[in-house]
Amino acid sequence: MALILDGKAIVHASNAGRLPPGVESWLRGATDSIERLSTGDQIVEMCLRSRPAVVLFDGRGERAAAAADALTRIKADAFTGVIPCVVVVDGGDPQVLRSFRDGADEVISTTISDVELGARLDAVLRRSERDVQVHPSTRLPGAVEIDREIARRLSAGQPFAACYADLDYFKEFNDRYSYYQGDRIIRLVSQILHDVVRGLCRSRGFLGHIGGDDFIFIIPIEAVSEVCAEIITVFDALIPLQYSEQDRRAGYFFGKDRRGQLHRVPLMTVSIGVVTTERRRFMHAAQVSTLATEMKSYAKTLAGSVFSVDRRQDETIAEVRDGSGPIRLITPPPRMGGQS
Repeated sequence: MALILDGKAIVHASNAGRLPPGVESWLRGATDSIERLSTGDQIVEMCLRSRPAVVLFDGRGERAAAAADALTRIKADAFTGVIPCVVVVDGGDPQVLRSFRDGADEVISTTISDVELGARLDAVLRRSERDVQVHPSTRLPGAVEIDREIARRLSAGQPFAACYADLDYFKEFNDRYSYYQGDRIIRLVSQILHDVVRGLCRSRGFLGHIGGDDFIFIIPIEAVSEVCAEIITVFDALIPLQYSEQDRRAGYFFGKDRRGQLHRVPLMTVSIGVVTTERRRFMHAAQVSTLATEMKSYAKTLAGSVFSVDRRQDETIAEVRDGSGPIRLITPPPRMGGQS
């Protein structure tokens, strides 16, 4: 068995047994060092303590039973189950099918060429990276991919708008209707956002799911008004239908605050904070994220479903030499807002 962890490959095999030359070659190319362990228990323990990139099991001969046991244990645990696991076998349908039944993500036969072997192992890593970076409920890219997309556009010098969408009164809906219904709302909202962003912006639009009821979509600056307005229109038409008829007719329901006091809870609305590169120069994705969060928080102070675009611009710095050194002059930004 082999485990790639933080640049290190840990291999489980007997002293006399090694992985096939093609696998060993791939490991040397994918990592700087290879440490050999003696038991499957050590592999399982390592997976529980950390998050390896991939686990390679030697499922040939006398090592097959130990490999199958460790593989089954890794896949049975929710924490370690997402780790991609590959089993190397001598060949033959029974061995291949058994390994897949045990939970293998890929099975490598010693009969295939080294070129195919390397391509399969590379594909395992790509699938793993993709799968762990999407939200399990909406299947949308997560925070890592969102940051990458923002960084990519900044690096390419592409003008864009980053829009942070957040639901209002979602927690209260969850408390009244159950987390199951709340998850259904999240999937519905993700579908609304996806359909509008992709429908109006095509390949120029990107949608990601930060988590919970928080979403980020990245679109061309000129599309902000049309996209955000369409999202709000569709949202306000469909979301009331997710409430009971009584709550929908009233336009609210009574919920308890943290002190146990009853208060009116309105139907859900959506708040969208928008920041663009039109008047600002960003150096990295974190700056975009911080300002988009600020604009989303501002939008949430406004009533109803709204989107608010940041109209401020970067500080203007000038130097005036009067014998006493440079003086820093700052042009005050206009009032934040721009509700549309």
